[in-house]
Amino acid sequence: QVQLVESGGGLVQPGGSLGLSCAAFGLTFSSYRMNWYRQAPGKERELIAGISSAAGSTNYADSVKGRFTISRDNAKNTVYLQMNSLKPEDTAVYYCNARRYTDGYWGKGTLVTVSS
Repeated sequence: QVQLVESGGGLVQPGGSLGLSCAAFGLTFSSYRMNWYRQAPGKERELIAGISSAAGSTNYADSVKGRFTISRDNAKNTVYLQMNSLKPEDTAVYYCNARRYTDGYWGKGTLVTVSS
């Protein structure tokens, strides 16, 4: 059974940093593109960062470019999202997603709240 388990969410002040992790179980992790999505209250889920299976390429939404960094460790079956210079509008539930062709899996999400 495939499981994606996010961790690292919490409360942080504006301008602060937070690191998220997503551990994958039950799939050939190195074969999957990994993505981070987020969903803010009252808004649709949006793709914010992605990384190719071999970590050869990354992409970011304009809203987080230059502030967030996605990375992965295929030996640990884990994908990371380092978030710097956080803003109140970054408040959301952050979801990990694994994708390969038509296969797709989601974690349950971790809440990030940016507030003073």
